[in-house]
Amino acid sequence: MFVILFGAPGVGKGTQAKILSTKFNLRHISTGDILREAVKKGTVLGIKASEIMKSGQLVPDDIMIGIINESISDRDIETGFILDGFPRTVSQAEALESFFTERNITGGVIIVLEANEDALIQRITHRVACKECNSIFNTDLLNDVNNCPECGAVKSLYQRQDDKEEIINNRMEIFRETTLPVLSYYNEQRPVCKINGLQTIEKVAEDIITALKDAKLIPATV
Repeated sequence: MFVILFGAPGVGKGTQAKILSTKFNLRHISTGDILREAVKKGTVLGIKASEIMKSGQLVPDDIMIGIINESISDRDIETGFILDGFPRTVSQAEALESFFTERNITGGVIIVLEANEDALIQRITHRVACKECNSIFNTDLLNDVNNCPECGAVKSLYQRQDDKEEIINNRMEIFRETTLPVLSYYNEQRPVCKINGLQTIEKVAEDIITALKDAKLIPATV
């Protein structure tokens, strides 16, 4: 099976993807993580993407589609995978569906995490990431805003450039204008389940698992 996690920036797609990945042994494919790693390593892709990401703009479709084509392996198709951060445009969604058809990939569901935009902006501007393990935390919930509580790395927590307020406002505008239409596209293509993304992490995960059961992608006894 495959799961596409869809929603605005900061709604919790990455957090939920990690939970599902661990619980069901699905590969978590995060285009954001792939791009940030490329930037960190200074690859050709990273150099192209760096300035685009800093401004909050979307990375061009051809680059994103290429990343997905290279990232999804035959093993992923066999065991299952989660897409986090892709597709972000209708063109990307159309390319993804063509890819699925060519590779005979079936049994997928779109999980939409919904949330109030103001609440998301508040959440994003208060979060930090770890340079070592890429885990994300809310500063309001941390006793120590320097050291990573997940992997223990010292002075590794920082605010990502694309999480700063002026950038996130731009990202939200792009989401409304460019990414939100993807949902209308998928309403006619695949099962779509909408979930309140502002619930607790545990409750969101529970609702996603219920949706997967309803779609008969996992056993009802899980």
